[in-house]
Amino acid sequence: MINTVESLTELLIRIRLELLYTELVEFHTQYNQLSTEADQYFKTLRDALPDQLQHTVFLYEDAQISLQSILERNIYIQGFKDALQLFCELQSSSI
Repeated sequence: MINTVESLTELLIRIRLELLYTELVEFHTQYNQLSTEADQYFKTLRDALPDQLQHTVFLYEDAQISLQSILERNIYIQGFKDALQLFCELQSSSI
């Protein structure tokens, strides 16, 4: 049952997170500023490294993106569970 729920929610989570990122980019100036700064700092660090470490930096960035993806999914699922729990508690307390 849990695997079925997770597989059914995978697309929903991906779509919702993409919409949230789109909203951040369009409407949240601080997010855009910090994102631009982070990209510039990372580019400066990457450019300063010797050629033999460029692949290591690529692997590091790839691992960071994968970690972020796992974290985002788990945060979304936990928020959903918290909302369901709150809903159930509110339902039982109003009886």
